Amino acid sequence: MVIMDPIPYGKHDVTDEDIKAVIDVLHSSNLTQGPKIREFETAFAEYVGAKYAVTVSNGTAALHLSAMALNVKPGDKVITTPITFVASANCVRYCRGEVVFADIDPETFLLDINKVKELLAGADHKTFKGIIPVNFAGYPVDLEAYRQLADEYGLWLIEDACHAPGGYFRDSKGEKQGCGNGNFADLSVFSFHPVKHIAAGEGGMITTNNERLYRRLLNLRTHGIQQDPGKWIENHGPWYYEMQELGFNYRLTDIQAALAISQLKRASQNLKKRQQIAQRYDAAFKNTPIETPKIKEGVCHAYHLYVVCSKKRDALFNYLRQLNIMVQVHYIPVHCQLYYRNQGWKKGDLPVAEDFYQQCLSIPMYPTLTDDEQNYVIQKISAFFD
Repeated sequence: MVIMDPIPYGKHDVTDEDIKAVIDVLHSSNLTQGPKIREFETAFAEYVGAKYAVTVSNGTAALHLSAMALNVKPGDKVITTPITFVASANCVRYCRGEVVFADIDPETFLLDINKVKELLAGADHKTFKGIIPVNFAGYPVDLEAYRQLADEYGLWLIEDACHAPGGYFRDSKGEKQGCGNGNFADLSVFSFHPVKHIAAGEGGMITTNNERLYRRLLNLRTHGIQQDPGKWIENHGPWYYEMQELGFNYRLTDIQAALAISQLKRASQNLKKRQQIAQRYDAAFKNTPIETPKIKEGVCHAYHLYVVCSKKRDALFNYLRQLNIMVQVHYIPVHCQLYYRNQGWKKGDLPVAEDFYQQCLSIPMYPTLTDDEQNYVIQKISAFFD
């Protein structure tokens, strides 16, 4: 079997219904700041089980506003993982805080809570203000354990759930805790980039159960303009608006929101499809030299990515690319990026993450991946190791 068209590692799916939803907005009187924003926020909050949701222009904006809402200041230390996209760390630097990376768990590839505990047990633990765990590849972090640790040291939690809408873990009582439901994290962030579960072109969301943070986020995304007249210092008349702090224009358009609302309607069935694809990969690679994801009991992995590990990663990468299987590497450890090396980080600081980087490979994973395409991927990977 020959597959002529490239098979990407991730891919969006835009249906006729999605296109109609966008066209309807284009024919309406509101292209931005209209009713679709609130409609999307309400629907998404219901989907993840949170009280409040705030749309923003992208996932990075969601992280930035979350750090601002939690008052990250110069000198504040925030712990996060090196195996993530750079935005998970950069949001702290935007506020002039200090990023402290902790190594990853060698089985889940998530931030290792034991390494975080070691950092917090140090003499300077009072300079730490928060933790940003990341649901890497769609694997939900045990936020109950992180909440207990954060409470012990008086820290806040931002859950970077950009890879994991629809995922969940089971808490100590056996209850499902959905990513972004706000039961443990102060704030959770999501992305609607085209390769994510919900593709809005660009877009992001912040969810929370904290009304005070919710109200502040609404203001910060719109230039810091206070939207509640009851909290204005002055009032010049019906035209009045009052900028009370420095915010940003991080709004989403109704065009994007309409596309996201339409996509959200398929989110559950698409998640099931991702999990079916993962199960086929698991079975196919069971007796090969590559390492496949190890999922703990009680965890519902959202499979934004399907990541395998191989000692022959570089050769496998080049081999598959030549066959039009457009695999990718997620991620270059953030502490190894030039900017963070200039902040004092160096190779050897986080050996588990660095070893993972040398072996990891993201293979095609998206709901519209056909059986023929997946069979082709499986066949070629298996042939590489024969």
